[in-house]
Amino acid sequence: MSRGRADGSPKKRLVTSVLVLVAICGLLYLYSKRNGSSALEYGSKIRKFGSTYLGVDEDVEESPSRLGEDEEDGIILKSIPVCDDRHSELIPCLDRNLIYETRLKLDLSVMEHYERHCPLPERRYNCLIPPPPGYKIPIKWPKSRDEVWKANIPHTHLATEKSDQKWMVVKGEKIGFPGGGTHFHYGADKYIASMANMLNFPKNILNNGGKVRTVLDVGCGVASFGGYLLSSDIIAMSLAPNDVHQNQIQFALERGIPAYLGVLGTKRLPYPSRSFELAHCSRCRIDWLQRDGILLLELDRVLRPGGYFAYSSPEAYAQDEEDLRIWKAMSELVERMCWKIAAKRNQTVIWVKPLTNDCYMERAPGTRPPLCRSDDDPDAVWNVKMEACITPYSDQNHRARGSGLAPWPARLTSPPPRLGDFSYSNDIFEKDMEVWQQRVDSYWNLLSPKINSDTLRNVMDMKANLGSFAAALKNKDVWVMNVVPEDGPNTLKIIYDRGLIGTVHSWCEAFSTYPRTYDLLHAWTVFADIERKGCSGIDLLIEMDRILRPKGFVIFRDKRKMVEFISKYMKALHWEAVATADAEGGSEQDDDVVFIVQKKIWRTSESFRNVE
Repeated sequence: MSRGRADGSPKKRLVTSVLVLVAICGLLYLYSKRNGSSALEYGSKIRKFGSTYLGVDEDVEESPSRLGEDEEDGIILKSIPVCDDRHSELIPCLDRNLIYETRLKLDLSVMEHYERHCPLPERRYNCLIPPPPGYKIPIKWPKSRDEVWKANIPHTHLATEKSDQKWMVVKGEKIGFPGGGTHFHYGADKYIASMANMLNFPKNILNNGGKVRTVLDVGCGVASFGGYLLSSDIIAMSLAPNDVHQNQIQFALERGIPAYLGVLGTKRLPYPSRSFELAHCSRCRIDWLQRDGILLLELDRVLRPGGYFAYSSPEAYAQDEEDLRIWKAMSELVERMCWKIAAKRNQTVIWVKPLTNDCYMERAPGTRPPLCRSDDDPDAVWNVKMEACITPYSDQNHRARGSGLAPWPARLTSPPPRLGDFSYSNDIFEKDMEVWQQRVDSYWNLLSPKINSDTLRNVMDMKANLGSFAAALKNKDVWVMNVVPEDGPNTLKIIYDRGLIGTVHSWCEAFSTYPRTYDLLHAWTVFADIERKGCSGIDLLIEMDRILRPKGFVIFRDKRKMVEFISKYMKALHWEAVATADAEGGSEQDDDVVFIVQKKIWRTSESFRNVE
């Protein structure tokens, strides 16, 4: 049956089709040139990783799919594509464009859109993240606490939006940080001293003789609160989502202040129970009463016995009807949680958590929130949903009337009580410290021709175990993000009990941080683990390149075949070898190798600028 009259002869239709195709190709070419979707100008071949990368040449080579694959068995990448300049701040698992494109059905009222949503392998941007135009090597710590290069984070909207609160100010080529915040316009240092005074701590120093060491700052802004705590030997996990203040965590890390992208939403924070002595919220815009107080109960889970929650917000002091309603409901909630007011002054209230289970046991039957189920593991955090319940203490904590931790800095080297959860003896703990001190000393000997005392600031241990790598750096002016695998022993609670910080993560996925945020990555048997899980070693190398700063270093400590695999991709990643050595110290097998590399500074033709 005819569907309509034919429009001209077959020859005419062919000519028309060819002209249309040529026109479309021309437009696509102009679009790709205009948007800077070009690969690096050096490297003879590049791999087409998928449709998510625009403007890749068709002359491609496929890479081996398995770790340790010999060059004879597969073709090795000569070059890796460079992502479009628009992706210079890409965070793959916190990418709002991915949410829009895949039409994920998320509940915005509970912040699901700010939680991790990782792309499937076929949707990954398997390309190198370019630096922004004019990128410079970051300013060194401690000067970086107060100023960064504007070109490195070319976003100044917070300087305007928060000008009255002194979050940050633009000063020519730099962005300055006066130390202000939403509720501490006159400076974080004065605000911190005021909190210590409220609690009657000696000399108005918040660390209280080393008893307060780890702090969680929720809705941290640009992390000035955490930055100013460091001089008191307090380390804060500054936490904020990738929200309307998009670059706040990026600014924090550029300043050299510990920080992490995360949100109080539907899933537990990636920290074990009883990790922090103090939680802090300064006008953090969180509805603590929602869902039966589930978010406040999550803070309760991560606070230690006798831990504090410092809350600076209008509800604590304002007298209008709505604020009074919220304050009344919040006061009733924390009373049922057995919290008590430790101090209240002006705009700030500080609650304290009980030391034992006594108050929980004395509550009337049916009181809400209930205690968590006896089979609930309060330390299970990877993709675990929050629950609106109170986490009671273990029998040991209840009897000890506290965490039983030594004050800082003795806490770093004292065997923590929770060591027994893993059947580790004190001797095992002390031997681990000794081994990692030897290893770190060896690393620094290998790095010494390349680094000065201020070269490194932000350090990540990608498989931290008991945290002894970080402990061995105690005399260096660095901080360490200790990462514990999601499928191994959850030793992160040992790390927090030592006065260090960290998170749980799977290296089959991208980490929750901005590009170019770490100076040194330490990868101990991480690639052997990736092979065991069946995940892509190439994807992991590209992810490591994403979070590593230009001129930053990676220390690989792994099986020889893994190091051989990594070395084949050095040119494609634009990394250069610094040192190779046989692994010494500990119980490694004969084929373990230490391999140290450095990331080069490179620029696309679209983003070419002078760098210092």
